[in-house]
Amino acid sequence: MRRFASPKHLEQLRLKARKRRQKQGHPPTVFYFHQVDDPYSHLAVQKLDQLRRRYDLVFQPYLVSGPKPQYQGSRDHFQRWALRDAVSVATDYGTEFSPTTDTIDTDALKAANQVLASHLREDDFAQTAVAVGTAVWRQKSLSSRVQASGEGEQAVTAGNAKRTKLGHYQGAMFYFDGEWFWGVDRLRLLEARLHAEGFDTEGSRHDARPSVPQPKPEHTQPSDNVDDILLEYYPSLRSPYTAIGQQRVLDLVQQAGVKTNVRPVMPMLMRGIPAPRKKQRYIITDAGREGRANGVPFGEIVDPFGDPVMRAFSLFPAADAMGHGMAFVTAYLNAAWFDGIDITKEKGLRVVIANAGLDWQTVKDASQALNWERQLSDNLATLTQENLWGVPSFRVSGGNNQEPYSCWGQDRIWRVATEISRRAK
Repeated sequence: MRRFASPKHLEQLRLKARKRRQKQGHPPTVFYFHQVDDPYSHLAVQKLDQLRRRYDLVFQPYLVSGPKPQYQGSRDHFQRWALRDAVSVATDYGTEFSPTTDTIDTDALKAANQVLASHLREDDFAQTAVAVGTAVWRQKSLSSRVQASGEGEQAVTAGNAKRTKLGHYQGAMFYFDGEWFWGVDRLRLLEARLHAEGFDTEGSRHDARPSVPQPKPEHTQPSDNVDDILLEYYPSLRSPYTAIGQQRVLDLVQQAGVKTNVRPVMPMLMRGIPAPRKKQRYIITDAGREGRANGVPFGEIVDPFGDPVMRAFSLFPAADAMGHGMAFVTAYLNAAWFDGIDITKEKGLRVVIANAGLDWQTVKDASQALNWERQLSDNLATLTQENLWGVPSFRVSGGNNQEPYSCWGQDRIWRVATEISRRAK
């Protein structure tokens, strides 16, 4: 895990792919994998021409189908979550997405791929993909533009094969010389690399801003009313994304001044959610890269999978009852992901408890009377009701909006800050 999260591993991936491409005589190329029925693809393709205008290299799109079930996490919630999340962030990213349907039916999907297949090598692909995507997500017919042939299905088959060969499994992905970038959320990292490697037509300015930056969060002001706003935070002690986002969560809580309820959940693999090895490697590599981008690079990682993390969870309710729940989560994540403290042993847990400002024996004694398994089960049930299954997740309620807002991911912390600010106005 430590190796896959390291910058050295990422540089090796880049170097290997670059040498292979040069040996084959191919020009530098960014591959984009467009999935018509994926909300995130609809956002990403709206930025494709913007990237092509700025960066002097080839951008080659492919059509693909959705990931196989084992790559979807919770298959029952995957599509509903993606749709809701994409709608929630579309405006902040300067894109448009206002669907009138939850899913695109098979005939409409085939028709859309049929139209787009003939534009894959044309300069108008992005423009056409936006128009076609808008039509099918708003349930408008494409029949007048479709000719009967198998070109669309053939293009998807070819795109799937290319994506598999390069090593990924989902849509809205950009690939450049050994490295993957997901959707609009990772375009700032793709742009940083293209800029560093001299493809930026805006020159060699060291501080060049990306064309697609992460949105700036709206912050609450001292005059805002946050007294009746509640932030529920769902971390996991074994989650690399939770670890790299923890300091930003702490900063958000301090900045916003809202009541916070820390509701940890069991790691996904320990509750039966599948994650094939290819997905696990991508996650830890991506998390390591995101951590470095946010100034929190991983250190000596000690994986607390299995009984060790369960022992830690058994101590959380007591720490939380003493008002140190967030401090406990912070201390544990620091120990496991950054400081190399062996949290699989009691000695390491004692350090965690001390760093959380608590006494070991007091916490251990108090934990005997608390049902930690029931607490984690209740937390997971609430998370599932929000069509979420991953961590870290967030739920904001109260303020001037009666409908709760929920989201998933360390790359949505800015959106949580904005939601709190909007509810406090």
